[in-house]
Order: sequence, then structure tokens, then C-alpha cells
Amino acid sequence: MMRFAWLQFRNQAAVVFGGLAVVAVILAITGPHLVHLYDTTVATCAAHGNCSTATSVFLKNDHTLQILFDALVVVVPGIIGVFWGAPLVARELESGTFRLVWTQSVTRTRWIVLKLGVVGLASIVAAGLLGLMVTWWSSPMDRANASMYTAFDQRDLVPLGYAAFAFVLGVLCGVLIRRTLPAMGTTLVAFVATRLLVNHFVLPKLIAPTQRSFALNGVTVQGFGQMNGGPFTLFPANPNIPNAWFYSTQFVDRAGHPLSTQVLTSACPLLESGPGPSAPAGGGVESAVPAPGAGSALHDCIAKLAATYHEVVAFQPASRYWSFQWCELAIYLGVAVVLAGTCIWWVRRRLS
Repeated sequence: MMRFAWLQFRNQAAVVFGGLAVVAVILAITGPHLVHLYDTTVATCAAHGNCSTATSVFLKNDHTLQILFDALVVVVPGIIGVFWGAPLVARELESGTFRLVWTQSVTRTRWIVLKLGVVGLASIVAAGLLGLMVTWWSSPMDRANASMYTAFDQRDLVPLGYAAFAFVLGVLCGVLIRRTLPAMGTTLVAFVATRLLVNHFVLPKLIAPTQRSFALNGVTVQGFGQMNGGPFTLFPANPNIPNAWFYSTQFVDRAGHPLSTQVLTSACPLLESGPGPSAPAGGGVESAVPAPGAGSALHDCIAKLAATYHEVVAFQPASRYWSFQWCELAIYLGVAVVLAGTCIWWVRRRLS
């Protein structure tokens, strides 16, 4: 039975692992060059006092490849679920060939367990190899960016969990729906929805963020103005904490009350009365050419508010990166095990 399961799957495996071999060759050719550039420019920039320029120039190297490889790591688990998981059982249920297998002294349990085991293991290996190769290749750029959480779902261990979950989710959809195309569509929607749910609502709450306070000064204030037609405000700047995952940044007083528009208007009337705000780029900021003297007015405003207000930042430090990696991997593998058990139970008890 195991040999038969492999024979059914070998063409798909050949295509995917052949593609991985091509990716590995490209990474092996271009990766050492990136490491050399990093070692000779960014790693020594402090001695020359040009880190900002050196980092900016370095990050332009192989930028297209970086986007392509990161996208591959993101989409491959979904592709595995849609094209490997969903048709695995659904196709046999549609065609009725599963009945022939069960009459050949092969139990239902052995049939579904071997299918899950052979193709599931190949799924995890394929996504894991791709993720680890891209992690190695991207490591110089990740060090230069000093923002390790930005590419969190494209690095290290978590792609293995995504692949395992996507594959078993696809198999379960096929078992329940019994039709290949609807099962493929359902798998894609359910996988994307789960990823979004975990990323936005589960992962940020796994570990309570660290809070730090900073003095209100020209470094912690990014600008001033209105965002999307909202009230006039000061825009806080994220502090220089390498590789941090920032949750929130706000100005508060000693009692923890946020800086209100009324307090800001009262303390800094010249900012709001000016014909043009100085505000951070993007995000629907209503802005014009800053008024003459806006920089001086902002400096005076900060000096007034600094006696009462300070900046509070909630963030996850770099030291918790691996804790989040292991936690998310455990979540997806745990859910995959539950879904696999549901598949086995359904095939044993409900299929006919």
C-alpha cells in the first residue's frame, strides 16, 4: 500500500522537488555574494560612519530575488494544501476507486493513514527545505534591516507548520465535500482565513509585550498634522530598538492619560494655526508645504509638553523571536494533528 501511495504521488513530487533543486542552485550561486557584500560594507560601516548609506545601497542588491523567494515561502504551503491535500482523497471518492482498494484486504484506517503519512511528510519536507534555504540566503538582508519580525512567517520553522496544516486541511475538505474542485476552493479560503486570524488575533496575544518609556523630544516626535481628516495631533516615532516588533507608540502623562487634542491645541497654538503641517508620509495625511518657522514652533511645543508627557512603547524584543517561532509552529502542528485525527475517524465511521 505504501508503494502504491508513492507511485500515485511520484509525478507531483518530482515536479516540486525538481523546482526546489532549481531554487537551491540559484540561492547557492547568489548567496555567497550577498554575504561578501554585507561583510565588506554593512558590517564595517560603523568604522566609516556611513551606516545609513551603506545599508541602503546593500539592500538594493538582488531585491527582485528577495521578493520572489519570500513570496514562494508564503504561497507554497497554500499550493500544497490546494493541489496535494484537497485532491488526495476527494479524487478517489469522486471516481469510486477507493472501494476497489478496500476490497484488496486494505483497511480504511491503513488506507487513509498511509496517504496522510506519505504525502504529508513530503509536504513538510518541501516547505521546510524551501523556508530554510530562503532563511539562509536572506540572513544578510535581515541583519541589515534589523527588523526580524517583518519576515517572521517566511523564515526558519513556521513554514513547516503552515505546510502540515494546509495539507491536512485540504485532505479533510476533500473527505467532507467529496468533490475535488469545491474542496480545492474551500481549502484555499480556509487556509488564508486561518493565517489571517492567527497573525492578527492569536500571535500578538501569545506573550504580553514589553513596555518602555522614553523622554518626549525631537527624536520621539515624527511630525504633526492630521491623519485622514482626524484631530490635530503629534505623530510618535518608534524608538531605535533593533529587531523589535512594535505594538503601539503613544504620548502619555504621568498618570497614563494620552495626549489629547485639547491639551495639544492649548499648549501649541502655533502648530495648528500654521498653513501646513509637518507629518509622516503616507496613510492619508492631510499635508501641505510646512509654514515658515514650523520647525521652531514644533521644537517649542515639544519643550512645553516634555515636562508632563513622555513616550510609551509596547513591543516584543528580539529575544522572544524564537519563542514566537516555536509557539506558532506548535499551534499549526497541533491543529494539523487534530484535523488528521478527524480525517481518520470520518473515513472509518462515515464514508460508505
